[in-house]
Amino acid sequence: MGSDSAAFDAAHDLLIRCGAAALPHPGGTLLAHLGRVTSRLAAWDARPDLRLAGLCHAFYGTDGFADSLLPLERRGELAAAIGAEAEELVHFYASCDREFSYAGLTRDDGLFRDRFTDRTFLPTARQRADFAELTAANELDLAAVNPEFRERWGGELLELFTRWRPLLSEAGAGDVQRVLGGDGSGDGRGSGEE
Repeated sequence: MGSDSAAFDAAHDLLIRCGAAALPHPGGTLLAHLGRVTSRLAAWDARPDLRLAGLCHAFYGTDGFADSLLPLERRGELAAAIGAEAEELVHFYASCDREFSYAGLTRDDGLFRDRFTDRTFLPTARQRADFAELTAANELDLAAVNPEFRERWGGELLELFTRWRPLLSEAGAGDVQRVLGGDGSGDGRGSGEE
């Protein structure tokens, strides 16, 4: 556990140095959002590499969040801080061409398109599950802290995560229902957030 703690500390330090604490984001700053995503994944009992990816998922920007903290040419810096597996998860998450990749994510033959290279490939079962879990944690945080976001996107997200149910953990799927299901007024407190 000591090495896990060191990786989280190194990731946090790198996030601070790269400006995450000053970058506005729904619910405060990007750093605050990343911390909440990590807490949500921890509440779902995600393994340390997936929690580290949750903390760092915006380093290279995403298809939905253009700001990046590091250019791709500096991937080695993030890998040195959090380890190769967690950095690969961050890169995989950031590289997703959502419009192309989301529809086939649950299928073994569903192609994934890398938005950085336009290359398509078949992700592994673990990549697909990790991607779904991280996406759910990210979007649920936004829905929990921003009522307008939940009002506008909650129905579509509930539909998406219902389709992705085979890829989600039991805890993640339950959190989807708490935050997005029913009357849509869930605040995410059942997920273990502060």
